[in-house]
Amino acid sequence: MARWLILCFMACFCSFSPLFGVEVILTGGVALKSWEYLRGPAKHDNWWANFVRASTVHMQLQRAENPHRQFVWIVYRPAYVTRGREEGTDYVSRIRDTARRMGAQLVLVDTAREACHAINRAGRGKGLITSFTYFGHSNAHAFMLDYSNNIIGSSKQWIHEKDIATRISRAAFAPGAKCVSYGCYTGLSMSSYWRTALGIPLLGNTASTRYQPVGDGRLPVGAGSWKQ
Repeated sequence: MARWLILCFMACFCSFSPLFGVEVILTGGVALKSWEYLRGPAKHDNWWANFVRASTVHMQLQRAENPHRQFVWIVYRPAYVTRGREEGTDYVSRIRDTARRMGAQLVLVDTAREACHAINRAGRGKGLITSFTYFGHSNAHAFMLDYSNNIIGSSKQWIHEKDIATRISRAAFAPGAKCVSYGCYTGLSMSSYWRTALGIPLLGNTASTRYQPVGDGRLPVGAGSWKQ
């Protein structure tokens, strides 16, 4: 009986303790450089690794606080295939190498549905999700995993705020999980849908998000205010 109680306690502890939980990072795709340069001052993604580097900066900062953190890194693959083809470099292999170097479990996905499935499964065998962070393009209503890569200035793969309740499992997250979006305008609408559907806040900015600081080893900054 005593052994059974100890095992139950350890199972609960592993599920809710940050030491044993898992941190999920969802990384969206970059635009094609050739198309974006047609947009003049509105162009995005001069550097292919904006979102990738932001993800690794986040991991480094988190590991500095706790070296035992476990990361599941979900990356939208097609955009890095096409951008790599455009620039003559295998960026997917670079991402794989980076994941190995960071000690992160890499999950490459080809659709928004696959990304949601990967989020739901991220904690299997590791405990619940204690942290979720998104790096990528977005608007007030959706994470745009694809942007200006298939169609200039448009997205073909996204997680809409109304998809959260039906595609992302509330049970996958630990109570009080820390969730942050470094996409543009998330704080205007999507954050409130996230809280309603999952019962935990999603911190998002009310204006555009600037990724220039990631080149200096810092996280992106928001031009507006941060709201949950």
